[in-house]
Amino acid sequence: MCELLAMSANVPTDICFSFKGLRERGGRTGPHKDGWGIAFYEGKGNCTFKDPQPSYQSRIAELVSDHPIKSKSVIAHIRQANRGNVSMANTHPFTRELWGRYWTYAHNGQLTGYRDLPYSRFKPVGTTDSERAFCYLMSELYQHYGDDMPNRKTAFNFIRRRLDGLRELGVFNMLLTDGEYLLAYCTSKLHWITRRAPFSIARLSDVDVDIDFAEETTPNDVVSVITTEPLTNNEHWHKMACGESQLFHYGEPV
Repeated sequence: MCELLAMSANVPTDICFSFKGLRERGGRTGPHKDGWGIAFYEGKGNCTFKDPQPSYQSRIAELVSDHPIKSKSVIAHIRQANRGNVSMANTHPFTRELWGRYWTYAHNGQLTGYRDLPYSRFKPVGTTDSERAFCYLMSELYQHYGDDMPNRKTAFNFIRRRLDGLRELGVFNMLLTDGEYLLAYCTSKLHWITRRAPFSIARLSDVDVDIDFAEETTPNDVVSVITTEPLTNNEHWHKMACGESQLFHYGEPV
């Protein structure tokens, strides 16, 4: 299985602290050595870093974990391959354009019968079950609404209804964002936490690093982090149930 990480915030925020913890799991403290990727949003723009090498050995991942790239929406993924070979084309997250916005997606799990999932406008580049499911979801969205973009909460609710069907094909833990809203969906393992004032010290589980968020934030900051397993060992994380989804809008759980 792979591991997921996402952030939704109401102000541009860096994800260095959380990514340091995730990076260690990419081949050192965890078995997820078959590539990694991370996507940042700046307004409607999207910047993605990917590498099919283990994240804990990757110089690019080192740069990302040390360089404070500010963003309101981030999705990251470390891969343990089960469908598709280890390659750049099969490395998450995946991005597609729809209605003049970039949609970014990452998946943890394994599906059966995924080759029967239909798609139209959006086609897979690689050979993973994950990307095929993403193309199916985006194609369903476009076929239903056409060229007229709906209210985005309506669009995410439409996707949410399709996710229960994908859950019947196997394990389907998913993150999806358009840069403003971020949807998390769980079938087996997903956790989230929302940090707001009064901020405190957080300590990573996978490496000896801690941070005092009170020194890094303002009283108005709201930041939600979603991950497969909790990254810190001194905070309370919300554990999602099978079939549960959670939508975030600029840091706030909706």
